[in-house]
Amino acid sequence: MSNLRFRVVETAFRKKPATVESPAGRPSEYFANHVFNREKMFRYLPTEVYRKLADAMDHGAALDRSIADQVAEGMKQWAMELGATHYTHWFQPLTEGTAEKHDAFIEHDGKGSVIEKFSGKLLVQQEPDASSFPNGGIRNTFEARGYSAWDPSSPVFVVDDTLCIPTVFIAYTGESLDYKAPLLKALRAVDKAATEVCQYFNPETRKVFAYLGWEQEYFLVDEGLYAARPDLLLTGRTLMGHEASKNQQLEDHYFGAIPTRVAAFMKDLEMQAMQLGIPVKTRHNEVAPNQFEVAPIYEECNLAVDHNMLIMSLMRKVARTHGFRVLLHEKPFKGINGSGKHCNWSLGTDTGIPLMAPGKTAEENLRFITFIVNTLMAVYRHNGLLKAAIMSATNAHRLGANEAPPAIISSFLGVQLSRVLDHMEDCTVDELVSLSGKQGMKLDIPQVPELLIDNTDRNRTSPFAFTGNRFEFRAVGSEANCASAMIALNTAVAEQLTQFKEETDELIRQGEPKVSAIIKMLRHYIKQCKPIRFDGNGYSDEWKAEAERRGLDCETSCPLIFDRYLDDDSIRMFESTGVMTQKELQARNEVKWETYTKKIQIEARVLGDLVMNHIVPVATEYQTKLVDNVYKMKSIFPSEQADKLSAENMGIICKIAEHTSYIKEHVDAMIEARKQANRIKEEREKAIAYHDTIAPMMEQIRYHIDKLELIVDDRMWTLPKYRELLFIR
Repeated sequence: MSNLRFRVVETAFRKKPATVESPAGRPSEYFANHVFNREKMFRYLPTEVYRKLADAMDHGAALDRSIADQVAEGMKQWAMELGATHYTHWFQPLTEGTAEKHDAFIEHDGKGSVIEKFSGKLLVQQEPDASSFPNGGIRNTFEARGYSAWDPSSPVFVVDDTLCIPTVFIAYTGESLDYKAPLLKALRAVDKAATEVCQYFNPETRKVFAYLGWEQEYFLVDEGLYAARPDLLLTGRTLMGHEASKNQQLEDHYFGAIPTRVAAFMKDLEMQAMQLGIPVKTRHNEVAPNQFEVAPIYEECNLAVDHNMLIMSLMRKVARTHGFRVLLHEKPFKGINGSGKHCNWSLGTDTGIPLMAPGKTAEENLRFITFIVNTLMAVYRHNGLLKAAIMSATNAHRLGANEAPPAIISSFLGVQLSRVLDHMEDCTVDELVSLSGKQGMKLDIPQVPELLIDNTDRNRTSPFAFTGNRFEFRAVGSEANCASAMIALNTAVAEQLTQFKEETDELIRQGEPKVSAIIKMLRHYIKQCKPIRFDGNGYSDEWKAEAERRGLDCETSCPLIFDRYLDDDSIRMFESTGVMTQKELQARNEVKWETYTKKIQIEARVLGDLVMNHIVPVATEYQTKLVDNVYKMKSIFPSEQADKLSAENMGIICKIAEHTSYIKEHVDAMIEARKQANRIKEEREKAIAYHDTIAPMMEQIRYHIDKLELIVDDRMWTLPKYRELLFIR
């Protein structure tokens, strides 16, 4: 095994970058050539069919099923010209991944042969087995029926030989079993609520869009080294491994020169992403060794989520052609930074107005402050829920680890915007606004017109930071479906904007001038949500104590954090906005608790296997060699001299015995604890047992394994070490 390890490492260091075949022309010439976008729709569909489909995409109009056959025929013709032979409904079940079942474009022709055919019925709806995906008890094994239904707002695309059709996934009984269905409902809710508020300022506003720009962090490791680490292979992270002598402490990797093999991978990834319509723009080395980032230009939220899921799948495929494996786990290596997926979120209108950016007039700035304050209020009211939306067994390793946002949701605004809100809070309404005949409104906030994008320092410790024209939700995990965070955030903002509109309208009905009514409500909210605003060091122990005094959610147990989905306020919010029912929320929590348990369970099993088949045998073999050396020294040297010469080896022998004894004893205890936890019927209680009992045991066992790694002869250690995994040559 030891020889195999060194051969694998040597091979990894000798690998050359794969040759990348570039599409002809500039990116703008091949961008989205594998996407059935509007240009393709116009070319392949009859004019009236194109018009109806565009109306459904732009305005959410019900899709006329009478045109489905014509749309399907046009899609099939276009896809087959690209070499497609199959189609699939591509959806996002509650697994954090995607799902697809491929069917060929063939039907019997009635003459003993087949013809290529694709009907509107097959485009619009299919029937996956709903009981085989996580569903939280909504579907039993003997009740398998579920439906996938086409989402026209996200264009279809071709990958290899398959036409991929983005769809929602729902149960036979109507509940959503995926991320897309509630995301679309949340986007509709925030559109409706924000549009009504926008009409205070511009009555011509007819639609508000939520935008998302994600930043995807990831690690690359050599494929051979990955295969030699069963923990990486089965869990996505290293369950053991002592820190390398050099990791990120010199801060020389961040924004450094991209290694040649990695640059070839990035180029290949970008070209394939561009062909699929993903507008990737940024690539760079991240802070930790072997850690990198890819980020696109911002897009409409639903499309951005689809593109993020697609690029994660694409990264895995492209990496293998370059001899790499992509690690999307939030914390694959202990002692260095983990990976996140920063979600830059904002709102904009159909008239081209960015609602999270300051303007040049008093009215524009009042609108800007209205949406900033209502967003802060939504985050304050549902800070525990937003934390639950980004929490998982994997992201729990990253949050609060002095490299990522803490497990307490707060918002950083920067000095200038904070002063504006403080000014509004301290002044009276009469001091802030004056209405004088037809001269219009004068808003006494002189700082706002000069507010520039990125006018203030950044706060990397803030989970929800304002960055000039958007909020950056930094706590989302790298392997998560960012729809989870976007569902919670957009729903919370929709609920808050609805409440703001109702309360402001009530003041207007009582005779308050519109501007005065708006400012009165904003001042009330500024005071109420002040606890969520924090510009200091989110890593400090002082902030944890301060956050608790402010009444913010400070829970750190992953299974308990999930409880926030079932709070009365959360259920009321989701149901009032039409995003999810209480039944759907309860089902999703069952899935979250069950998934948490299974992930820790798998890690515990892998750790136990590695202990018994790698760690203890290797340590014992090395210990035996040392014991043999001691006996031989005693047989050669006089007793007193032999004792002196063998003292160091005896010390190592004793250390190995202590570590291996602890490891074996605690692995047995961990197995017994797992058996006890597995007898618990309720998923929530079982998850709590795994969190409180088994997860800490794994860390204790790891400590002793990592100590053994430093002691045992390097030539005997069978698993690739951090110094080999973390530095690409």
